Amino acid sequence: MPLLASFIALTVLPAQPLPGVEFWPDTTWNEASPAEVGMDGAGLKSARDYARSAGGSGYITRHGRLVMAWGDVRQRYDLKSTTKSFGSIAFGLAVKDGQLRMEDRAQPVHPTLGTPPDTNTNTGWLAEITLLHLATHTAGFEKPGGFTRQSFRPGTMWDYSDSGPNWLAECLTLAYRRDLDDLLFERVFTPIGIRRDDLVWRKNQYRPALIEGIGRREFGAGISANVDAMARTGLLMLRGGRWREEQLLPREFVEKVRRPVPAFADLPVHPNSLNEAGPAAPKHYGLLWWNNADGALANVPRDAFWSWGLYDSVIFVVPSLDLVVARAGKSWPRKPGGAHYDPLRPFFEPIIAAMNTPDNLTPKPVIKEARWSPEETLRRGTTGSDN
Repeated sequence: MPLLASFIALTVLPAQPLPGVEFWPDTTWNEASPAEVGMDGAGLKSARDYARSAGGSGYITRHGRLVMAWGDVRQRYDLKSTTKSFGSIAFGLAVKDGQLRMEDRAQPVHPTLGTPPDTNTNTGWLAEITLLHLATHTAGFEKPGGFTRQSFRPGTMWDYSDSGPNWLAECLTLAYRRDLDDLLFERVFTPIGIRRDDLVWRKNQYRPALIEGIGRREFGAGISANVDAMARTGLLMLRGGRWREEQLLPREFVEKVRRPVPAFADLPVHPNSLNEAGPAAPKHYGLLWWNNADGALANVPRDAFWSWGLYDSVIFVVPSLDLVVARAGKSWPRKPGGAHYDPLRPFFEPIIAAMNTPDNLTPKPVIKEARWSPEETLRRGTTGSDN
C-alpha cells in the first residue's frame, strides 16, 4: 500500500496532543517546528507556496501551536462566503441559550420572512421553512443576498444561496433583539482573543441597515478578518466549541455543523448551483460549513470540514489530526470544466501528506514554549520565513 494511502487509513484514530498538555493562544500563539508536532516541513512549504501563488496570508497550526505563517498576518481580507461559517456560530449560541432550536419554524420569530417579494406568499411554502432549512441551503431561496424568489418547496432541493443565510441572520437578530456583531464579540470573539481590528463586519450591501430598529447583519458575506482571527475560530470549532474551560458553543451543535444533514444529503441540486457547487454538494455540506464526509477529496480525512469563500478564504479543520489551517488572499486559478474542489487540492493535500512522519501520532516532548510577539509573527510571515 502506498505510504500516503496507508497513512490516510490510520487517521481514523485521533492524533493526540502531548499527554496532559493543551495549548491555547493568548495574545500570541505557542510556537512549534513541524518536527515537534509530527509534520514534514517540506510538505508544508509546498502548500504554503501554492497558497502564496495567489498572494495573501496563512497560518498552519497543530495541537494548538503555530507551525508556519506567511504574508501579513494582521491584514484583513474580504472573506465573502466564509462569513456564512461565522454565522453558524451565532446560530449555535442561539441553540445554547435556548433562544431557538434548529427544527423551529422560522415564521413565528420572523413574521415577514420571505417577503419581499410579495409573490413568495403565493407559494404557500413560507410557513414550512425551518431554521435548519435556512442554514443548509434547502429553504428554496435563490442565490443573491437580497430579497429573492422562493423557487422550490423547503427540504426538496439544495440551492447554494446568500439570501437564505441572510434570512437566518434576521431570525437570530429578532430572537436576541440585538445586533449580532455585538453579540458575537461579547460571547465568542473577545473570549477567544479576536479584537475589533482583527475582524470587521461591513455595512449591508443587500438589505437595509436596521430591522425593527436593530442593527441587521448579512450572513451571505460581509466579514473581513485576518488569518489570526480565522485560525482562532477554527481552533474553537476543532475543540467542539470549547475555549479553555468554557463551553462557548454546544458540542452537539458543532458535531452537526461539520457533517451533512442526513435528511438532506440525497437531495437533488438545483440547476442554479450545479456549476458552482456540483451535483453532490448536499453530501459534503453541513450547517454553513463544507466537509469531506463523502470522501470527495480522496487524500483528505473524512472528518475534515472547512469554511470557503470567494477569493478562496479557507478555515480548514481536521479533528482526527488536531489540525487547523487558515488562508486568505486572492483566488487560485480555475481550469474550464474543472471539478468543484480542484482549487483546494494543491493546498489541502500536501498538508495532509506532511503528516506521514513516524511521529505524527506521538509528538515529541516540549522543549520550549516560546511565543511569537505580534511583531515577530508579522516579521516571519511577511518575509515568508517559517519555523
